[in-house]
Amino acid sequence: MPSDKNAAPPSPEPLRTPVADSHTHLDMQSGTVEEALARASSVGVTTVVQVGCDVKGSHWAAETAAAYDNVHAAVALHPNEAPRIVHGDPDGWSRQGARTPGGDAGLDDALAEIDRLAALPHVKGVGETGLDYFRTGPEGKAAQQRSFRAHIEIAKRHGKALVIHDREAHADVLRVLREEGAPERTVFHCYSGDAEMARICAGAGYFMSFAGNVTFKNAQNLRDALAVAPAELVLVETDAPFLTPMPHRGRPNAPYLIPLTVRAMAAVRGVDEDTLAAAIAANTARAFGY
Repeated sequence: MPSDKNAAPPSPEPLRTPVADSHTHLDMQSGTVEEALARASSVGVTTVVQVGCDVKGSHWAAETAAAYDNVHAAVALHPNEAPRIVHGDPDGWSRQGARTPGGDAGLDDALAEIDRLAALPHVKGVGETGLDYFRTGPEGKAAQQRSFRAHIEIAKRHGKALVIHDREAHADVLRVLREEGAPERTVFHCYSGDAEMARICAGAGYFMSFAGNVTFKNAQNLRDALAVAPAELVLVETDAPFLTPMPHRGRPNAPYLIPLTVRAMAAVRGVDEDTLAAAIAANTARAFGY
């Protein structure tokens, strides 16, 4: 028997109004895609956006979206993949099953493949891309910014949503978006800024997607941001298998746990869950163009 920490949490009470999980990683979760989608659907999570983090994962996302009507794909190199490729880290992109020559040529090759995948009709987003300064030094930052700018161009050229990963890099993410010109539809995945940044994002028309960490005790800044975000720009996600909402923090996350986050978000915004769920469903379809 698995320990409680490793066991899947029980299914929450179903939502009455269906929603979409705007960001998940089914390839990192246990069980089959069919099982994950069925369990999600049983609680009112009827659509998911499967997000790639490297070339192999992006291929998987595109293939899965082609096979299932209620799965949409986003493809990209995660910010942390760019410096791994450029500096020839053997634990980087190559560990995912594709050999890379490293250096700028290796990054160019990887970006060219993301560009090719982004043209596919069932790929609705380019992401997760962006900047992650949590463990990155100056050389890594340069590679990340070059990759981010390339992803912005790819998203705009193909008319796809841009899905942003922003960790400890708020000012630079916003600056690069201003300098490059953001795509028409831009999503801040796992929104991590404060209320002031939420107002900046709202002014630019950026979608803000909130994950299970909005339920964490120490995440008042996220709840403050959610409280001021315009209703028409709010999305919900799992980022599963990560960021499992309370009361199951630390256990495996999956799309079927979205109702817990939706209900917590509704409480923060002072609206009923049906009203919020309906807005989230409409917003996600508009953000990803499906």
